[in-house]
Amino acid sequence: MNLRRTKIVATLGPATQTPEQIEKMILAGMNVARLNFSHGNHHEHRQRAQTIRAMARKLQKHIAIMVDLQGPKIRIARFINGQVSLQAGQPFVLSNTHPHNEGTEHIVGIDYPALVTDCQPGDELLLDDGRVVLEITGIEGQEVHTRVVTGGSLSNNKGINRKGGGLSAPSLTAKDEEDIKLAADIQADYIAVSFPRYGSDIEHARQLAQQAGSHAWIVAKIERAEAVIDDEALDALITASDAVMVARGDLGVEVGDAELAGIQKKIILHARTLNKVVITATQMMESMITNPIPTRAEVSDVANAVLDYTDAVMLSAESASGNFPVEAVMAMSRICIGAEKHPTSNKSGHRLGQVFPRCDETIALSAMYAANHFPGVKAIVSLSESGHTPLIMSRIRSGVPIYCFTRHKETQNRVALFRGVYPVNFDNSHLDPAILMQTVLDELKKHQTLNSGDWIIVTNGDNNAPQSGTNSMKLICVN
Repeated sequence: MNLRRTKIVATLGPATQTPEQIEKMILAGMNVARLNFSHGNHHEHRQRAQTIRAMARKLQKHIAIMVDLQGPKIRIARFINGQVSLQAGQPFVLSNTHPHNEGTEHIVGIDYPALVTDCQPGDELLLDDGRVVLEITGIEGQEVHTRVVTGGSLSNNKGINRKGGGLSAPSLTAKDEEDIKLAADIQADYIAVSFPRYGSDIEHARQLAQQAGSHAWIVAKIERAEAVIDDEALDALITASDAVMVARGDLGVEVGDAELAGIQKKIILHARTLNKVVITATQMMESMITNPIPTRAEVSDVANAVLDYTDAVMLSAESASGNFPVEAVMAMSRICIGAEKHPTSNKSGHRLGQVFPRCDETIALSAMYAANHFPGVKAIVSLSESGHTPLIMSRIRSGVPIYCFTRHKETQNRVALFRGVYPVNFDNSHLDPAILMQTVLDELKKHQTLNSGDWIIVTNGDNNAPQSGTNSMKLICVN
């Protein structure tokens, strides 16, 4: 059995919102369904969440739901004719006072009043993901005067980035605060925070989620230049979060495309070193919005993220509004499996020479060392309440599948995002300890082909109490 270790996050949207479409996405390999709150309304997102849960139950799959908050809108307003064509060298004004629906090739309104105070002459503004570049020539009252450096077509409501970052917009808006309440109501497993600058932004989101009754893990979308300016800033943001997303769209605009690949690798490495889940996102298979097969460059992009040991790769418009959403998931799954065959995916130097601060981490890392060095180990079973032990296990490069046996639906969905971890519904709270291991083995055989002489590793708390924590490891030979 060829299990895919890297997980797939797929964004749902107009192309993938019916029960039939969502069922096909799950069968194609979707592990996490992303609801993008930059688009759609609460009713639509609630319906999609209900459909995801219903289809997961029908197919007996564990699918996590990720709510992706919109964050601050730093955008131009609208043009009289919907778009304009800007020429290199021409002047162009961004104005807080210009009517929002009356933009021309000379001036357009903006919805971010602080732009006039955040910027200064000489700064470069990048519009529409860097397709149009403006150099600021002066600030006059509520107007930012610029010169077009790179011209092109510019349409309504396109985003604005400052090269090098530095825009002061808060990470969470009033809309985000209301959206967090909906995330709690639909029992989202993950909440992704857009444009966080500091760990305090993540903690604020966590507090709001908890106040709303949510136990969702908080994902920091790394997309501001300030977040990657140095290792200290990056690690502070990662440490505050439960997971991170390499949000390459806005991040690439702010740091420049030449720096993006190296920064992506650094984020993945730092996240894994700090025991956090990491998702690689944005334009991974962009051509499949309109084409049934990916380009060779996209294949290499996905494969390289897999070889860097990202937990998950993500589809955005490809699955939300593209013509081939199911094919995109299937292609991504195929590429992940191919990349995972490479030997570097199974060799780890993670945390060598470090002290392990917790008992469960010690057991988790010991289990992975044994799995990678003792011939014949075919599977690891982690009896877990929270999912922490399989999370630590999944930081280690290995080709051995990790099964998270847990009775908690929340944990089952959450670990669906962890690389190489496969959730199994299993309640051992009332099992006689004398038959526990045989029961585990019998359940595992339903999910994994085992032959006589194969070995499995089982980790658990020795008294099976919820607060006991993982403190034991056993090697079992299959008869």
